[in-house]
Amino acid sequence: MLLGREVALRARVESDIPVLHSGLYEDVDGYSIADGRAWRPMAANDPASKFRVCEPSQEVAIFTVVGSDDGRLLGDAQLWKIDLHNRVAHIGLGLLPEARGRGLGEDVVEVLTRYAFRTLGLHRLQIETIAENSAMLKVAARAGFVVEGKLRGAGWVSGRFVDEVILGLLVQDWLERHPDFG
Repeated sequence: MLLGREVALRARVESDIPVLHSGLYEDVDGYSIADGRAWRPMAANDPASKFRVCEPSQEVAIFTVVGSDDGRLLGDAQLWKIDLHNRVAHIGLGLLPEARGRGLGEDVVEVLTRYAFRTLGLHRLQIETIAENSAMLKVAARAGFVVEGKLRGAGWVSGRFVDEVILGLLVQDWLERHPDFG
């Protein structure tokens, strides 16, 4: 289990799936903002569900976010498109509605970042989000991510094209902010 200030990231278990599916996937508007894939009706136990329990993989690390003090389920987090040759990965997260607006996203990103750099030995992390996702942009900026570019009209969200923002963080920049890990 990976511990943050207020959150812990642990392995996904079967009992997490219905809660994550209901709170994150069935929120069509929220899902459309957070995920680049089109929403379609899907049962929680569908093999295509992004919340299913998966075998460990070199390409993705999937976590359930829980409260570090009470173990209450708070959301989903992952490192995806992990490339161990180039030592890069992408960060993704989704918090259940009752966990939003409490500063927990920043803690999740910090825990994922520490895991990626210290445990996996990665060199670079990337976050992609739509330009209108101000919560994710603020979380990324507070965690040290830098806007590296904008992809104009690259995302289809709620019936219109929106810009996507690419943010990056290099291990040396993270270490400057966290000299105790150097």
